[in-house]
Amino acid sequence: MHTFLLTAIALIGTVGAASPRGLPAQDRRNEQFYYPGSFNWTFLRNYPEAARLFNAFDYGHAVLYERLYTVADSARASAALEKEYRFLTTDLLVRPPRFAVAEEVIEPSYAKLAWQAKLMFDWAHVLHRQIYDAYADQRLSVAQQDSLIERLTDHYLTRRDVAFPSVPKSMALMDEQYYSQVFRRAYPRFNGLIWGYHWLQVGLYEPLIAGRTPSEKKSGIQAAVARFWDMLKDPPASMPQVMPMTATVAPLFTERHPRAAAIFDNLHMMHDIISDILAADTVQRDQKRQVIYAALAEFRDTTRNVMTLDDWMMMGHHMGGIEAMGGPVLGLLPGSKPPDPHGEHRPPRDTAGAEPAAAGAGRGPYEP
Repeated sequence: MHTFLLTAIALIGTVGAASPRGLPAQDRRNEQFYYPGSFNWTFLRNYPEAARLFNAFDYGHAVLYERLYTVADSARASAALEKEYRFLTTDLLVRPPRFAVAEEVIEPSYAKLAWQAKLMFDWAHVLHRQIYDAYADQRLSVAQQDSLIERLTDHYLTRRDVAFPSVPKSMALMDEQYYSQVFRRAYPRFNGLIWGYHWLQVGLYEPLIAGRTPSEKKSGIQAAVARFWDMLKDPPASMPQVMPMTATVAPLFTERHPRAAAIFDNLHMMHDIISDILAADTVQRDQKRQVIYAALAEFRDTTRNVMTLDDWMMMGHHMGGIEAMGGPVLGLLPGSKPPDPHGEHRPPRDTAGAEPAAAGAGRGPYEP
């Protein structure tokens, strides 16, 4: 046993220095946690109906990439994604996890393929969540919140190896490449679901800014979540028809924090780009990693394919305006509710007659 352990340790130590022929080089994990402060997790405490949805969103992104990468046949991929879409919209989003999802468990093959992409998404999602926390901490004045959010953005940008830039990149990187728009055309409902996620992720900043009292903020959050559920009623027609732009969906937030707003648009574009690369037959399987990493490098480059702030602010108008992106966030009335997972909208049964369910559903981080 002792000899076996020494051999295993020696083998682990060689990972990254050399890789078996035919396998991609391994990336270092290089993970980093939250910027410290007593404001952390305030959003979850005050607005769990919204905060817990993000855990389900993380699962949705992860399982999407895993299925696109591991299921090569288009017919089988369509069936697999349809099954995941039903599970997400009728079960997991209805009963979202209480705790964050370890995405590499959901996407083991994709994580090995493109670990750097996963790190970049994770690091940007941390910024998203910490900004919600800053706005949700009622002990902070508006000036203190704004100052903290700028510090959080500075902290985010110190990780140059995994940070999206704070300047807006050209939409051509998402829409005008040889692999562009493949995913949204092949899987319009799943694509609309992802765009619905992104609408809510940036849109929630608006009621937190505009609400004058805790009650107004709470009502605004609930209305935004209700609007998200409305998007799922008649897919894909009821879903965003173009990628939600932060400056259009969250103008109050963008005015206060344009750097963070640009980061989130770059993040959301990259989500679409990776979906396209994984789904596109024009990108050979053994080239997927190389093409994804080239796109990541392009986004980290602040000297090329950069839009001016004025052009970026006007981009939403050229793309069809707020209605094409899911509609406005403010001025909504709460009302829509998620479907009852035990009612008529149940997940489809698979060929063996068993209903798909996530491991641990109904216990642990999941609630009935």
